[in-house]
Amino acid sequence: MGSTTYSIDIWGLLVAMLMVVAAAAVSGIMRMGVGRTLLWSACRALLQLCAMGFVMGFVIKANNPWLVFALIAVMLVAGVQITLSRAKGVPKGLAGPVLLSLVVTMTMMIALVAELIVRPQPWYAPQLVVPLTGMLLGNTVSALAVGLSRFYESMGERRDEIDTLLALGASKWEAARPSVVSSIRLGLLPTTASLASSGIVTIPGMMAGQVIAGGDPLDAAKYQFVILAAIAALTLLADSLIMLMVYKTCFTADDQYRPLV
Repeated sequence: MGSTTYSIDIWGLLVAMLMVVAAAAVSGIMRMGVGRTLLWSACRALLQLCAMGFVMGFVIKANNPWLVFALIAVMLVAGVQITLSRAKGVPKGLAGPVLLSLVVTMTMMIALVAELIVRPQPWYAPQLVVPLTGMLLGNTVSALAVGLSRFYESMGERRDEIDTLLALGASKWEAARPSVVSSIRLGLLPTTASLASSGIVTIPGMMAGQVIAGGDPLDAAKYQFVILAAIAALTLLADSLIMLMVYKTCFTADDQYRPLV
């Protein structure tokens, strides 16, 4: 298998940015109102990715476990902020439960994938652990934001039903359970769709990146499956854990439904 790599120069980045500019122009012509957001998001993504590239290069070169942990900690804190900014209609004060959910599930999943499946040397190999954290965290953040939004929306829609259930003697969990299940299912939809379409309709990012970089396609496929399996398990665990921690926020101490203000 050849090891030819294809680097992207500054002109390639400019062409990519021009594609976004063209899309924003179409948005302006059709008065869709998303052109400015599209341009801002693209510029922000370019800066963030380049900055992360420099930081990862430094961490990999330093090969220090404390730098790896520090970078992962920053990513987790940013993940909390992004989760809460994307989630709509959620109460304040959820930063702690979201951070705890991410830390517990991410630690468990990275330990399983890195130390039991890949088994890098050294165990904290930054070129493996940091990108792995980023891929798992990105998908989990999206699932948590969708799940939280759907949970509180569903609880509001089911207000009369919940009051009736509580009046008939149902526990808080029994009254909230349909909304919990609904939110977890919605959060899992993108993951299950990716699992179903991978290898037939799509070639996911990690596999495509390894092949473009000159890696063996079969090895790339194995890595991609491990990542997809980890994302599926992590999404379900993180969504379930956060729901167990937040569903009581919809009830008073007297077991009555408490609508969000």
